[in-house]
Amino acid sequence: MTYDVQTIRAHFPALDAGDLRAAHFDGPGGSQVPRVVGEAVAGTLCAAIANRGVVTAAERRASEVVTEARLAVADLLAADPAGVVFGRSMTQLTYDFSRTLAQKWGPGDEVVVTRLDHDANIRPWVQAAAAAGATVRWADFDPATGELAPIGGLLSERTRLVAVTAASNLLGTRPDIPAIAAQVHAAGALLYVDGVHLTPHAPVDLAGLGADFYACSPYKFLGPHLGVVAAAPALLETLHPDKLLPSTNAVPERFELGTLPYELLAGTTAAIGFLAGLVPGTGSRRSRLLRSLAELEAHENALLARLDGGLAALPGVTRYGAPERYRTPTVLFSVDGVVSQAVHEHLGALGVNAPAGSFYALECSRRLGLGDAGAVRAGIAPYTTEDDVDRLLAGVKSLLRD
Repeated sequence: MTYDVQTIRAHFPALDAGDLRAAHFDGPGGSQVPRVVGEAVAGTLCAAIANRGVVTAAERRASEVVTEARLAVADLLAADPAGVVFGRSMTQLTYDFSRTLAQKWGPGDEVVVTRLDHDANIRPWVQAAAAAGATVRWADFDPATGELAPIGGLLSERTRLVAVTAASNLLGTRPDIPAIAAQVHAAGALLYVDGVHLTPHAPVDLAGLGADFYACSPYKFLGPHLGVVAAAPALLETLHPDKLLPSTNAVPERFELGTLPYELLAGTTAAIGFLAGLVPGTGSRRSRLLRSLAELEAHENALLARLDGGLAALPGVTRYGAPERYRTPTVLFSVDGVVSQAVHEHLGALGVNAPAGSFYALECSRRLGLGDAGAVRAGIAPYTTEDDVDRLLAGVKSLLRD
């Protein structure tokens, strides 16, 4: 294994900021950013830039930034760059696509959502279905294991779309997306996959997953705040979103409202380049991404075992979900007799950033019996170390002693 976490950490200015070095377990809500990403954002903001075109250097620079960002995301997701759509956030894009897809729905049509998902992959579909008069069917999960229940029984010839997470942002559960995709497509429906929590932790292959739409957020994988949806260009050609009359009808631009944030696109390209270089190597950006993400996965899984095992050994600590299949390096836990927000505050005072809440996975939190308050979530990131994990465990132990 050539994963050198200390060398990687040296690229993150935020990790040494302040008098008390923080152990960041808040990555599932947004990762810290390497210096090269900030430099790309600042450099683009300070460069001569204009609306996209081919006449002036400023116009060409804008066009190049967009093209490079589409190519970078395509390499990350094994997608077609002509099918990469950028937006303000995954939530915004999902609302846009839900309204567009719902133009073809009507009474009797059905949409499937799951209680395992972040609300950004639930509410847009529920609301779009209601507006179209379509029916919503709910896929449940086992609160003991966190595993998604089989969805086959929810599908019919009237199913138009299934929305499912590639990884639960609350529990880390990774449903078997290729198997789900096969069932969904056999029913003649489309599959919209929320990959926000999976993309930072594992290689992604759009065709291998079988996703018709794959949504993710660069700020979860070391980049700036932005949203992405990737799909086959041919599929996007069949969809006609509301847009301004003078704006282009070309794909993927027809789905991008207004001027794109060039500086954030440049930061996204830099973040993907950084991910590709987590471990030394040569080759195409896609091949370097696959190699780096495989080693990242091994690094994070080792830390997950240390964290999960350490919490399991502490009396009075409850961990939620125990998926038998794969999971991301994410642990949700509570401490008996202590409100989770108080656990968050106690750890924060020790320089350990592990927030508490439902993190917008409201249906999931309620199904677990945690209500809207949720529990404490600790997520491992590319810059997490054994020392970080040990600090979190020591912080929970000190709370138990108190």
